[in-house]
Amino acid sequence: MSADQALQDIADYVIGFKVESEEALNTARNCLIDTIGCGLLALKYPNCTRHLGPLVPGTTVENGARVFGKSFELDPVKAAWDIGALVRWLDFNDTWLAEEWGHPSDNLGAIMALGDYISRVNIANHKSPLSIRDVLEYMIKAHEIQGILALENSFNKVGLDHVLLVRVASTAVATHMLGGTRDQIIDALSQAWADGSSLRAYRHAPNAGSRKSWAAGDATSRAVRLAMMTMAGEMGMPSVLSTPEWGFYDVSFKGREFSFSKSYGSYVMENILFKISFPAEFHAQTAVECAVLLYPEIKEKLNEIERIEVTTHESALRIIDKTGALDNPADRDHCMQYMLAVAMIKGDLVAEFYEDAFHQQNPLIDELRNKMVLSEDKRYSKDYLADDKRSIANALQIFFKDGSHTEKVEVEYPIGHRHRRKEGIPLLERKFFNSLKSTYSKEQSNKIYSLCLDKDKINKIPVNEFMDMFFLKD
Repeated sequence: MSADQALQDIADYVIGFKVESEEALNTARNCLIDTIGCGLLALKYPNCTRHLGPLVPGTTVENGARVFGKSFELDPVKAAWDIGALVRWLDFNDTWLAEEWGHPSDNLGAIMALGDYISRVNIANHKSPLSIRDVLEYMIKAHEIQGILALENSFNKVGLDHVLLVRVASTAVATHMLGGTRDQIIDALSQAWADGSSLRAYRHAPNAGSRKSWAAGDATSRAVRLAMMTMAGEMGMPSVLSTPEWGFYDVSFKGREFSFSKSYGSYVMENILFKISFPAEFHAQTAVECAVLLYPEIKEKLNEIERIEVTTHESALRIIDKTGALDNPADRDHCMQYMLAVAMIKGDLVAEFYEDAFHQQNPLIDELRNKMVLSEDKRYSKDYLADDKRSIANALQIFFKDGSHTEKVEVEYPIGHRHRRKEGIPLLERKFFNSLKSTYSKEQSNKIYSLCLDKDKINKIPVNEFMDMFFLKD
């Protein structure tokens, strides 16, 4: 029986596509260091770190995979969980926006954990380890699979969470990393789709909470497990998508098949969005930038504000337009009004500003939220999906009780956008260096930073040696 075409296309891409785009490789290197940096910053949060480490305390795995900033030696399934949870915890890693959105660097959990484990096993068996260049190529492919599936297929509109696409993309590359054939990649992919998907309930009131911070780690970890099961001989389900009544299309996608307008290449990595300035849900990045631009003008007049008009795009209205009580940090970092209010008060937005203590000490936040009116600009929504733009536009204008008002400030492209790479990359590198200094000594931070900015050296370093640089005794 012939497998569903969508499974075949992914398998053919993973096996056959040769990465030749220097732009994609350079972007992948920047994505790698940014993703690691986001994970290191998350080490400061006990609600994250309590989930990390072996399932059975004290367990050490021979040739086990390392976790950034920790001393663990774990099986690759749990290591993928830990790395995936770290990099997603603060909502500060990269983003892809289309009909579906998500964070393709979540796949680094599987790629890095499995790459480290494979390298250590290879060395123990007198074989060559994988290199960081291999990691970058797998990142490009995982980004592409997740992003192309997301371009025209909205999973959120049928109530499903985007981490499904992390599981699918990670499964494809993980199976190939383990030496899987075309048929084995298809078999493993069928298992990933058969798992179905998490509900989006944990991203929305009244159930928004910390699961959204570890869901991607769970997905990328599951991918490694499915890949290893397949390599151990587990059969697949060739028509898992298309089988009438019982397949994914009928059960989970309202009877529709996936739609594709692009073939797989390196488009997604080349166009990926970096969160450089603010740990904020990406639909709000440019809105927060608007608030920071207005801050010098309004900071002494916050109590005189009568109305705040926010002009945005359809996806932002659907996902982060929240009124009423916000129960926890995970709820607040997905609320447009909260992010804007904090930026108007502080002239900045950092992860600590989502915490309970900060919120409780700043009643002005909710006062400003209640004065906000959000509306859609159809042009913003159109340009959000346009291939040649992929903007994430927002505008902000503030009206005062005396009848005066600010100018309407508009930002179409966030600093992490492809259109602003020249401006953004030096800031991304600074963000990475600051994250290193939050965890390591000055000497170790400088050593890692120097390596990561030298594309020739970092490409050649074995994965296990790279991971050893981040090993840190508790």
